[in-house]
Amino acid sequence: MAQLIDGKAIAAKIRSEITAEVTDLRAKGIVPGLAVVLVGDDPASAVYVRMKEKACQDVGIFSDEYKLPADTSEQELLRLIDKLNCDLRIHGILVQLPLPRQINTEKVLEAISPHKDVDGFHPYNVGRLMVGKPLFRPCTPYGVMVMLKETGVDLAGKEVVIVGRSNIVGKPVAAMCLAQHATVTICHSKTRDLAAKVGQADVLIAAVGQPEMIKGAWIKEGAVVIDVGVNRVGEKKLVGDVEFAAASERASAITPVPGGVGPMTITMLLYNTVESAKHTCKC
Repeated sequence: MAQLIDGKAIAAKIRSEITAEVTDLRAKGIVPGLAVVLVGDDPASAVYVRMKEKACQDVGIFSDEYKLPADTSEQELLRLIDKLNCDLRIHGILVQLPLPRQINTEKVLEAISPHKDVDGFHPYNVGRLMVGKPLFRPCTPYGVMVMLKETGVDLAGKEVVIVGRSNIVGKPVAAMCLAQHATVTICHSKTRDLAAKVGQADVLIAAVGQPEMIKGAWIKEGAVVIDVGVNRVGEKKLVGDVEFAAASERASAITPVPGGVGPMTITMLLYNTVESAKHTCKC
């Protein structure tokens, strides 16, 4: 039976370290600040924003929230971002996605100062990541890498298979694995014989957004499985992209859903915000 990779426990450890850093910064007169912008009333987005605000409070980060109506224009949002870019109290800017259809998401993300882009989505930060000199790493992929490190997984020389090629998870986590000297294969909807590709993985990272699409029988004996997917099945049940029970019989270690990668995403957002504050004050 596979070892469970406990994302909650790893996140708690990292948050404890973040709290200590924030305390040290506050003693120097620096209060890390995160601005969270929510446009519209999407219920899931509202929940995520509340979770991020609570997480900030727990570690001592100043959180400034901007709730805008669903009919907010693109220009209004861009003006707010410009204001936050110039606000010395704010070290990180997070615009909660998705945005209403009248707003160009790409334009909004590019308007955020790269030095306050704690989500790691700005093309400047994407480019730095790709050349191995990251400023801010995207939070979910960064969380995956921290989980692997905390679990004692050395990626050097390993076959890493990533199922999913999104800009948010698949592509950046591939770059991060390459930086750790892994041999990386990215799979997607056009991949032929996905089962065979998955079966080659020493480390499998599933981020495709399809409930239990990856069958347990595909998993190589002794592989490490990181399941980024969170899919609602029925009214209450949450499942990942991997068939968990069957995969657990073959893997050496696996993340549960929920309680795996999820807690790490917000944790790394807090980490990036503190790093931004440290860059600002050169401490």
